[in-house]
Amino acid sequence: MSKESGKVLQVNYSDSETSNGEDQYVHKIKPVEDEDDTSMMMSFDNHKPTITIIILTVMASFSGFMFGFDTGYISSALVSIGTDLDNKVLTYGEKELITSATSLGALLSAISAGLLADIIGRKPVIMGSNLLFVVGSVIQCAANTVWTMIGGRFVMGFGVGIGSLIAPLYIGEMAPSRFRGRLVIINVIAITGGQLVAYAIGAGLTHVHNGWRILVGLSIIPPVIQLFVFFFLPETPRFLIMTNKLEKAAKVIGKTHNESDEELIQTKILEIQSANAIIPGSNPFQKTWNAIKEIHRVPSNFRALVIGCGLQGIQQFTGFNSLMYFSATVFETIGFKNSTAVSLIVAGTNFIFTSIAFFVIDRVGRRRILLIGVTGMILSLVMCAVAFHFLDIHFSGHNAIVETNGISGTGVAIIVGMILYVASYALGIGNVPWQQSELFPQSVRGVGSAYCTAVNWSGSLVIASTFLTMLENITPTGTFSFFAGLSFVSLIFVFFCYPELSGLKLEETQEILTGGFNIKASLKLAKQRRNKQLEDPDKIVHKVVDQV
Repeated sequence: MSKESGKVLQVNYSDSETSNGEDQYVHKIKPVEDEDDTSMMMSFDNHKPTITIIILTVMASFSGFMFGFDTGYISSALVSIGTDLDNKVLTYGEKELITSATSLGALLSAISAGLLADIIGRKPVIMGSNLLFVVGSVIQCAANTVWTMIGGRFVMGFGVGIGSLIAPLYIGEMAPSRFRGRLVIINVIAITGGQLVAYAIGAGLTHVHNGWRILVGLSIIPPVIQLFVFFFLPETPRFLIMTNKLEKAAKVIGKTHNESDEELIQTKILEIQSANAIIPGSNPFQKTWNAIKEIHRVPSNFRALVIGCGLQGIQQFTGFNSLMYFSATVFETIGFKNSTAVSLIVAGTNFIFTSIAFFVIDRVGRRRILLIGVTGMILSLVMCAVAFHFLDIHFSGHNAIVETNGISGTGVAIIVGMILYVASYALGIGNVPWQQSELFPQSVRGVGSAYCTAVNWSGSLVIASTFLTMLENITPTGTFSFFAGLSFVSLIFVFFCYPELSGLKLEETQEILTGGFNIKASLKLAKQRRNKQLEDPDKIVHKVVDQV
């Protein structure tokens, strides 16, 4: 299409402040100055992932694997440690402290990792997390006391927190928008794969003397591999442009989009530069402080923050990580002798359904898959709560006692409920929150992602440090009923506040969140994008204008 053929009509959403401080939703239809650029950039951002992007994604996802391995091995270790620490059996309180120490370290590092990534880059921050993983693992392997173990878990937590924030950010900034959802899910698949591997190895080492130390020691291997490979991988173009290294950025974009010509690459650089220039400041600290103010002051940014933090809160406060951290303990409680092996079924379910999400999330859409998944979680948690009601269980001296000998039908019902819960979780809320970088414009992406990840680890800290106590004090039925209630509240939140963002460019999401959450408009736009990927983007915009 030539420039002389006419202007392209585009919906433009803008926030304006009234005299009383309220923002108004303003629909404007204005011409785009260069529709050729619009068409070219649509093609550019729908470009299939290159081999380079696949390699970058897989290597960045080692952070996810380490995150998952940590979650999986601690569940096995808590059962098999026995009297290896302080020559006594661990109490419920000590198990909670050991588990939650990682969450505390991850919370503290997640708060600062975003700023650090904006100062020195995504790549060196990921490499630094590798060193923390290794140091934490060594301390745990050598631990002979509870507090040494807690210290090692705390150090490892710093690595987990950094990796959980920066790895999805790194992938999201490299990926073409059309495939961003699936590529970020590779990191989540790596998390579930790490859990599965840890459970499998843990089950095999259950009766091996100091087998849990071997399991912890194996966690050193992935960070060493990632550290070595990352020496040869590039920094993200967005960070290079932030630091005015435009030639390097152009080279990276050329490698990740190897069929794009120089004009497209320069157009993309200008687009990212424009986003970077929004936040004033002469240094990263000043820019970060201004970004913090901007994310609260601009209504569209604040809505993105509400969605991102809300989804990360749902991911934790609906109880999933309590199951992953303590699944072996729970199954031991209901009568399974080889509880770690049974936990392997749960981890396998998580891995399989996360992999299914990889193939369907961009086709089905993030919003729909969330609504389906959270509904399944509610039903499964109710099933577990009812089954626990009929299980004759009580607690004495921080130990669970089941009056029924062996495995009962009720115990089987609990396992089935947990498997259904994990499957529902893995399809939706286990994946979508880690797409958090797509919610924020470049100017506040680091700060926004840090907020969201901090909420995730705050929730993990609360759940890890209270779950076993909840089982004891409000009974398993009360605990799972509580999680079911929170899941129901989560369903309402998703229904009213989460728009469909599949297929949108990172820089486009703000248009959807301007003036409101705009659920209907986002669904119509996403449907057009999904069904008409190869259609002229001008026609798509015209149709959305007519419908909205």
